[in-house]
Amino acid sequence: MTDTLPPPSLRIRIVFGPADFIGPGKAELLERIERCGSIAAAGREMGMSYKRAWQLIGTLNAMFSEPLVDSTRGGPGGGGAVLTETGRQVLAHYRGVEADAAAAGAARLQALTGLLRNSPDGK
Repeated sequence: MTDTLPPPSLRIRIVFGPADFIGPGKAELLERIERCGSIAAAGREMGMSYKRAWQLIGTLNAMFSEPLVDSTRGGPGGGGAVLTETGRQVLAHYRGVEADAAAAGAARLQALTGLLRNSPDGK
């Protein structure tokens, strides 16, 4: 019985400056906010503190020309959060870069996988 390795994957971080970047964690947080409608709920799903989730959204909102997330305060009716159109665009472009990089690097990723100690071809 042979153990099979999962296919290789890329984790892309796009760096715009010393403190300005977007990577897989921020992209996932944006996706979860879109799905959950809440920064707190999205952070909880990721095992992230409420404060950390808000810090990341604050960073993203300050980094781009327009906010990526629009939030309303909690209270009796509850709060919420949604991605803005800019937020949806940034997320789509980020995921597009990931897909483009994976497609462009597929042959090299396969070659690297073949050189692993426990490669699928049994070497």
